[in-house]
Amino acid sequence: MHASGSTSGAAGTGLDQLIVEAQAPLKTVGLDVLDSGNAQSYWLRDERHDFVISMNHGRAALAAFCRVLGRWIEHLCGVKVTVKSVPRIEEPRWAWHIGLDAQSTALLNDLWRDGEVEPARLERLLALFRLDFADAGEMRADIAGRPVYLALSMGEDKVVHMKPQNLLTNLPLRRAA
Repeated sequence: MHASGSTSGAAGTGLDQLIVEAQAPLKTVGLDVLDSGNAQSYWLRDERHDFVISMNHGRAALAAFCRVLGRWIEHLCGVKVTVKSVPRIEEPRWAWHIGLDAQSTALLNDLWRDGEVEPARLERLLALFRLDFADAGEMRADIAGRPVYLALSMGEDKVVHMKPQNLLTNLPLRRAA
């Protein structure tokens, strides 16, 4: 459980501090991973908010997320793309990448520049994706036909702060003449 209380002016008077001082045991919350085997039961308890999805490579929820990203790009940009989950980036010098959040943008930039990345930062990486344009002519000419890599990470607070606008504003689209 994450205790989030506001402080009332003085430091150390938040809800988390009161719990520590009272030595109260922390409540644990059991969450089921939503997948094809239990998807029907979601509708019986959707208001309880006690399901999570797994962003692990190869899971059904991640594949669905990929399809949503592709459809969203098609709807808003008018270009067809395919997005798929990948376990790693195989290209040593890939052409383009987009972080779906600030953490991922910084991480991909550091990896692309061959910078050193702390293991703790890599552990916060939730998913990597490969985006391919159906028509390479829709891409910038200098990288046409090359994949675009995407990443999604959680912050140090273990919360995902996705910025979907990054995807739209940073796609390597061909400029209209």
